[in-house]
Amino acid sequence: MSRLHFFGGLRRSALGLLRFHGALSRTGPESLRYLQVRTKCGEMRGVAVGLYEKEGDHPPKLSAGGDELDRLASGKLTELIRETGLEGELGMGRLFHNIGTDFNCLAVVGLGREGAGYNHEEVIDEGMENVRVCAATGARALQLQGCSEVHVDAMDYAEQAAEGSAMAVWRYNMNRRKRDRTHIPKLELYQSSDVAGWSRGLFKAESQNLARRLSDTPANQMTPLIFAQAAVDALCPCGVTVEVRSLDWIEDKGIASFLAIAKGSCEPPVLLEISYCGTAPEDKPVLLLGQGLTFHSGGFCLKPKRGMDEYRGTVSGAALVVATIRAASALSLPINLSAVLPLCENLPSGMAVKPGDVITLLNGRTMRVMDPNIAGTVMLADPLLYGQATFKPRLVIDVGSLATGVTKGLGGSATGLWTNNSFLWKQFQKAGGYSGDRLWRLPLWKYFKHLVTKFGTFDMCNKGRGPASSCLAAAVLHEMVPCSDWVHLDTHGTGMLAKDGVPPYLLKDRMSGRPTRTLVQFLYQLACKCPSA
Repeated sequence: MSRLHFFGGLRRSALGLLRFHGALSRTGPESLRYLQVRTKCGEMRGVAVGLYEKEGDHPPKLSAGGDELDRLASGKLTELIRETGLEGELGMGRLFHNIGTDFNCLAVVGLGREGAGYNHEEVIDEGMENVRVCAATGARALQLQGCSEVHVDAMDYAEQAAEGSAMAVWRYNMNRRKRDRTHIPKLELYQSSDVAGWSRGLFKAESQNLARRLSDTPANQMTPLIFAQAAVDALCPCGVTVEVRSLDWIEDKGIASFLAIAKGSCEPPVLLEISYCGTAPEDKPVLLLGQGLTFHSGGFCLKPKRGMDEYRGTVSGAALVVATIRAASALSLPINLSAVLPLCENLPSGMAVKPGDVITLLNGRTMRVMDPNIAGTVMLADPLLYGQATFKPRLVIDVGSLATGVTKGLGGSATGLWTNNSFLWKQFQKAGGYSGDRLWRLPLWKYFKHLVTKFGTFDMCNKGRGPASSCLAAAVLHEMVPCSDWVHLDTHGTGMLAKDGVPPYLLKDRMSGRPTRTLVQFLYQLACKCPSA
C-alpha cells in the first residue's frame, strides 16, 4: 500500500513526499485513497525525471532533466534524494512538492542501471523499456496528484518516454459521470531537443490507446456498425480511404465463411476495406486482416458465463489494424497498406452455425465447422482469399485472438507468431525488442497441416485434431495463403484483458491494445528497409 508521509523536521520547502512504485497500475479505490492529494489553488504543473541506480560506492545519478531541476532548486533535490534514501531502483520513487522551481510537484523515479541496452536473453532493449516504466510511473503519480500539465524528461529516449507516459495517463472512462472521470493531463517534453522522437512516441501511444478504447467498449456500445463508424472517424481525417460493405455486398461476393459466423446475431455484419497510400500507387501493398468479433459468446459451443464479458475484446484484431493504419498515416510511412476487416457477433440462435456444418469457400474447398467457439479461423478464411485476389499484396498479415493454446504457452509475455518466411520473423523479433512488446515464433509444421486437412468427407476442419489449438488455427489460415509471404499473430494472451505481469504503462484488468506499437515498428522497418537484427 502506498503511503503519504510528511516530514515536518526537514528544513526544506517540500510540503510532502509520496512513496510510489510500479504498483500504481492498480485502479482500485484503496490505492487511490492515498494518491489523490490535490491542491485546490489553481492549476497544478508537474514534472517527472529519472534517477539512475547507484553503482558500488557511487551515489544515484539524476537524469539530464533532473540535473537541470536540481540546478534551478540550488541543489535541494540532491539533498532530498540523499536524505530520503532513494537508490534509483526501477519504478520506485518519491513526490516532492514546491522545492523552488516552476513546478508544483516533482516526481523522481528510479531508472535502473545506467547504460542498460539490448538484452539478447530477454529479447528486449532494457534501456528503452526502463524509460517507459520510469516515465509511466512518474506521469501517473502526477496525474493522480491532480496535475493538469505534466512535463516528462526524455532520459535519453524521448520516443520511449512519450510512449510510457501517454499510455499510462490514458483512461477509458466514458461510462462514468463526467465529474467522476479521471482527468487526462497535457503531456510536454522537458529539457530535450528531440521533439521528433517525442512526437513519434505520442503517435504510437495514441494509436495503441485507440485500440484499447475500441476493444474495451461494451459490446452493446461497439456493434459492427458502430465500429465501422469509429474506424471512419479515426481514419478518414488522416487521408485514409475506408469502404463500408453491407450484408448485400457480402452475400453478392459469396464470402460465405464470414456469413456463417455472422448469421447467429441480429446485428448486421459489416466488412471494411481500408487503403492507405504512402508511396507510388502501383507499388504492391501490405495486406492486413483483423478478426472483428465485437462479441464472441462461442455460438452453440457457449463459453463459460464467468468471464464471458472479456470476449468483447475479440474485436481487438480489427482494432489493432485500425490503430496501426492511423499511426502509419500520422508518421507518413512510405508504404502502401490495405486492410480487410470482417465485423460481426458470434451468438447462439436458430440461425447460428451448428457444430458439423460444412461451408464451401471462395477457392472451392470445403471447411467443416467442428467447433463454433473457434470462430476466427472460419470468419477470416474467405476474407483472406478475397483480400489476396483483390489487392495482390506483397505480404499478408492477419491478427486476432483465435485460440487459447497461445495463452497457455506464453501467457501475457508475448504475442504468438506464425510465418512462412524466416526473414519476416527476424524483423518482427527486432521490432518487438525495440517496442518492448515481444512476439515469439511458434511452429508451422506439416504435422499441423495434416491434422487440419486429412479427412475423408471434407477438405479441412476449423478445429483439427489434437490439443495444440493455436498452432492448428494457424495451420488452417495458412491453407488460405498458398503462395504469398504471410504472418499470423494470435493475440489471445496479449490483446485482451491485461492480467499478469502488467507493465506500469498499462492498466490491470483493462484491454491492452497490444501489440500495436510492435506492428507499427515492423511496418516502419519494412518501409525504410532497415537491415535485420
